[in-house]
Amino acid sequence: MSVPLSHSLSDQGIQTDATIHANLSSAQLTQRALESGEGKRAKNGPLVVETGKHTGRSAKDKFIVRDNETEDTVWWDNNASMTPEHFDALKADFMTAVAGKDTLYVADLFGGSQPEHRVKVRVINQFAWHNQFIRTLLCRPTADELNGFVPEYTIIDLPDFKADPARHGTRSETVVAVNLKEKLVLIGGTKYAGEMKKSVFGILNYLLPPKGVMPMHCSANIGPDGKTAVFFGLSGTGKTTLSADASRTLIGDDEHGWSDTAVFNFEGGCYAKMIRLDPEAEPEIYATTQMEGTVLENVVMDENGEIDLNDNSLAENTRGAYPLSSIPNTSEDNLGPVPSNVIMLTADAFGVLPPIARLTPDQAMYHFLSGYTAKVAGTEIGVTEPEATFSTCFGAPFMPRHPSVYGNLLKKRIAEGGAQCWLVNTGWTGGKYGTGNRMPIKATRALLNAALDGSLNDGEFRQDRNFGFDVPVAVPGVDTAILDPRSTWSDGEEYDAAAQKLVQLFVDNFAPFEAHVDEGVRQAAPAAA
Repeated sequence: MSVPLSHSLSDQGIQTDATIHANLSSAQLTQRALESGEGKRAKNGPLVVETGKHTGRSAKDKFIVRDNETEDTVWWDNNASMTPEHFDALKADFMTAVAGKDTLYVADLFGGSQPEHRVKVRVINQFAWHNQFIRTLLCRPTADELNGFVPEYTIIDLPDFKADPARHGTRSETVVAVNLKEKLVLIGGTKYAGEMKKSVFGILNYLLPPKGVMPMHCSANIGPDGKTAVFFGLSGTGKTTLSADASRTLIGDDEHGWSDTAVFNFEGGCYAKMIRLDPEAEPEIYATTQMEGTVLENVVMDENGEIDLNDNSLAENTRGAYPLSSIPNTSEDNLGPVPSNVIMLTADAFGVLPPIARLTPDQAMYHFLSGYTAKVAGTEIGVTEPEATFSTCFGAPFMPRHPSVYGNLLKKRIAEGGAQCWLVNTGWTGGKYGTGNRMPIKATRALLNAALDGSLNDGEFRQDRNFGFDVPVAVPGVDTAILDPRSTWSDGEEYDAAAQKLVQLFVDNFAPFEAHVDEGVRQAAPAAA
């Protein structure tokens, strides 16, 4: 619906004479985005938009206000701080900018699908397509739930707002400022819509641990046996791809909570990478690129409305946002039972790690706190060799509290629920990137299926000489050679050198966490030569 004047924004101290379009449908927001020139419609219905110079998150431009609420609760080694005074100046200038808008879009949404653990969020946007994006990505209230909706947190996103580093204490004209005491997030100077969804993730990552709920940067699905699996992983490791399996019921692809009774999705949609999407390997996700209601970011389209998912001329990080309902076989309640299997995904570009390994609870905590994957040559300027990336908890940029808070909570959940943990490498085999080959997705799926149905546990395992975890010796339907990475290299000694290099990287990265974990986790660390 559209309403004149202030809607209920004045209750939040927001004064504006703009026309407020509140809680419009996806179709209505697409139409408004087209009418205002914010995007174009692809041949089969999706809205195609460009985000300009920001084609990903501006991690160095995100700040949390440092005050008596956050001083002793936020992990300041990982989170940039903003003074209350700088935030007050930023807020005053944001309110002036809001007051000058002719049109604003408002969406009232939930972060989290489990009622007792969700947070009410109001998002105020300058752009219709941003409002459609966040309406797609968060959980949409029913009509009854919208009646009398009172937000707990508010996000204001104005891409044309330019921060002033001298006045606002920012690094540049781009800003993502989070005030946990005032329950307000201000986003300016970027069109990248993912900043909104990750802001809500950060809020839940702050709120849930004191309640004993484990927030997770993971996908999740349910097998035919009714058992839940969660998939941790950084971007590019297969978190979205591997969870979108037609034989399993999808809970969600990116952000979840693990409570006493359920794994519940923080979101109501998916945000998948689209670059070079393979319609045969990933048919469920590919199908969303042909649907109304999908928002495609930085995907190249010709004058006839045909999209080219292989063209990275606008960005390597092309994305598609679509409702969960676009994927066949999704969880009706947006949640499932507590996990029986915990999968940690890595894309090892050094070609060292096996395609799957079984982890003890201590090893699981070690690899969770490590959060390893690797960048490959050519994906970023200056990267000419594989480069290790460690993002603790598989999501350091979104973790306001110290990693040990999340690590200890995960270990507790695993121990209480008896979940089996696995490390899955979707990266390279037969050598490092440039020499070896990408792990075949069919082999990865076969190994995952064996892990998830329990049959993998019945086979023979060997202990990995570098990392100490258990690796299967043979799995039906999988080339046995691929299970022993060293045997796939043409030069075994070269593999050994690469393995020791990777082990040392793990050891060096984990040093800051050693004082925060128990002896069992320290013993789970690989031993450097």
